[in-house]
Amino acid sequence: MRMMKRQQKELSNLRGEKMSILINKDTKVLVQGITGKEGSFHTKLMLQYGTKVVAGVTPGKFGQEIEGVPVYDTVKEAIENHHIDATAIFVPGRFAMGAALEAIDAGIRLVVVITEGVPLHDSLRIKSKAKRMGTIVIGPNTPGVVTPSECKVGLVNTDYLSKGNVGLISRSGSLMTEIAANLTDTGIGQSTLVGIGGDAVLGSTILDVLKIFEKDKETKGVVIVGEIGGTMEEEASEYIKTMNKPVVAWIAGRNVPKGKRMGHAGAIIEGNMGTAESKVGALKKAGAKVADVPWDIGKLMKEML
Repeated sequence: MRMMKRQQKELSNLRGEKMSILINKDTKVLVQGITGKEGSFHTKLMLQYGTKVVAGVTPGKFGQEIEGVPVYDTVKEAIENHHIDATAIFVPGRFAMGAALEAIDAGIRLVVVITEGVPLHDSLRIKSKAKRMGTIVIGPNTPGVVTPSECKVGLVNTDYLSKGNVGLISRSGSLMTEIAANLTDTGIGQSTLVGIGGDAVLGSTILDVLKIFEKDKETKGVVIVGEIGGTMEEEASEYIKTMNKPVVAWIAGRNVPKGKRMGHAGAIIEGNMGTAESKVGALKKAGAKVADVPWDIGKLMKEML
């Protein structure tokens, strides 16, 4: 119970009124799977971006160093030696649930599951445990989270990002980069970019992240990059009606036939919900501006700020 209260207090502070949400220049990051090909490669890039990667975990690799970052066998050992705010998980799909649950049990407040191919029931268990413990989980199958010029947890391409006051939520990593570039070209910087992931079961939904952006004083508007399948955009629309900040959206996959998967596990239409028409209609009804093409997003946001 004491640990639960501590985690809830930390999460309250995490959602506080800062220049960013979820992560900032002071965030201390753990990398699970740091000695693997993907983990070691992206640890180097995160460090180059200025992220404070303080420790890594790979069972059986205690005592090694990756880019000067010490490696431990368990998350518990890492936490005993370092203050850790967030973890990036780069382990194979069959091990992702174990890694995520270990991080949640250890009290890490932000768990970013980069891994693709996490079994559906494993994702459900991660989501359920995180909800009970008050932990924020981003992913699985996420490009990660970035606060421009401050911190990157994941594998987002940062070449086209710029610091500013517009939040970005995306189900696609490549589209997140493209839209961020469009915003930057339009003269609009970003507060934080959150890639929630493209799987059918995710730790955090568009609605969850919207609520955090709405509380952040420095974020003046939010862009949603959605896609067909699921009902996240429709569910978020009800909340957008109550928001005090402008929302611009774009829905990918408008021409995909019903019953066909676009690419992501969650991008499949079943019935009338989850279609591009349903999502666009709900968002417009809620007061959001919906772009017909992605390169119009920056222009629309500029008009609303």
